[in-house]
Amino acid sequence: MAGSSRSEQRIGLLNGFAAYGMWGLVPLFWPLLKPAGAGEILAHRMVWSLAFVAVALIVVRRWAWAGALLRQPRKLGLITVAAAVITVNWGVYIWAVNSGHVVEASLGYFINPLVTIAMGVLLLKERLRPAQWAAVGTGLAAVLVLAIGYGQPPWISLCLAFSFAVYGLVKKKVNLGGVESLAAETAIQFLPALGFVLWLGARGESTFTSEGAGHAALLAATGLVTAIPLVCFGAAAIRVPLSTLGLLQYLAPVFQFLLGVLYFGEAMPPERWAGFALVWLALTLLTWDALRTARRTARTLREQLDRAGAGVPPAKESTGLEPDIEQFDASGTKS
Repeated sequence: MAGSSRSEQRIGLLNGFAAYGMWGLVPLFWPLLKPAGAGEILAHRMVWSLAFVAVALIVVRRWAWAGALLRQPRKLGLITVAAAVITVNWGVYIWAVNSGHVVEASLGYFINPLVTIAMGVLLLKERLRPAQWAAVGTGLAAVLVLAIGYGQPPWISLCLAFSFAVYGLVKKKVNLGGVESLAAETAIQFLPALGFVLWLGARGESTFTSEGAGHAALLAATGLVTAIPLVCFGAAAIRVPLSTLGLLQYLAPVFQFLLGVLYFGEAMPPERWAGFALVWLALTLLTWDALRTARRTARTLREQLDRAGAGVPPAKESTGLEPDIEQFDASGTKS
C-alpha cells in the first residue's frame, strides 16, 4: 500500500509540474497566432475550449452534473460571473503577451495569492496571522515601488491578479470539478464568442480563413492549450497535498518572468527589480507561514490521534492553528 501511495504521489507531482509548466510556457504560444488580434484569439479560445471539453466529457460519460446545475439558478448565476471574470483575465493576458508585457503579466500571478488573502479579509472577514499581515504589507509596498517605476500603477498585473482572485472566490462557492467548470463557463461564453468570430468573417477581418490552414489549426489548438493543463492539474489535485500545489503554482509566473526577461528581452530597470524583490519576499513569508502552520497542524493532529489511541480525551482548547484562509488558489484555469 505504501508503494502504491508513493507511486500515486509521484504521478500527482509529474502532473502538477506538467500543468504549471504548460501555464508558464504559454507566452510562447500566443505570438504564434499573429496577425490575429487578442479579441479574435480570445473568441477562438472560448469556442474551441468548449468543443474539446465537450468531446472529453462525452468520452468519459460525465454529464450528470449538467442536469443538476441547470436546476440551480444561483449556481448558474455564479458560473456566469465566473465566465465573465475569466473572459477578462484571458483577454488581458493574451493582449499583454502579444503587446510585449510578459513580465508585467507574470507579476499579476505572483501577487495573486496576496490579493486572494486581502479579499478574504475585506470580503469574508477572515483573520490573518502576523506573517500573513507582513506578506500583504510587503506586497502593497511592492505595488507602490512598481507604480513609481512605471510612472503609473501596474494595471495589467493588478487586473490579472484581481480578476483571477475573484474567479477563484466564485469557483470556491460553485464547487464544480475543473473540467466540468470549464465546460459550463465556456458554454456560457460560446454563443457570444461564436457570434464575434462570424462577425469578423462577415467583415472580412477574420484571420481564421485568410491566413492558411496552419494558422487555422493553431487557432483551433487554443482549445487544447486551455484544456490539457487543466486535465493535468485535476490529476495532480487529487494526489498531492494542497500545500504542495501551492508551491508548484509559483512555477508558472517564474517561467513567464524568465521568458519575458531572457527570451522576449523586456527591460528590467532597477526600480522594477526592487518591486519584484519585494513581491518575492512577500511570497517567501507567505510560503514559510503556510508550511509552518501545516506542520504544526499535522503534529497537533498526530498528538490527538495518539491521545485517542491511549484512551485520553483530545485536548479541548483551541490550538490557534486553524487556517483562516486558503493560502493558494488551486482553481486550475490559468491563462
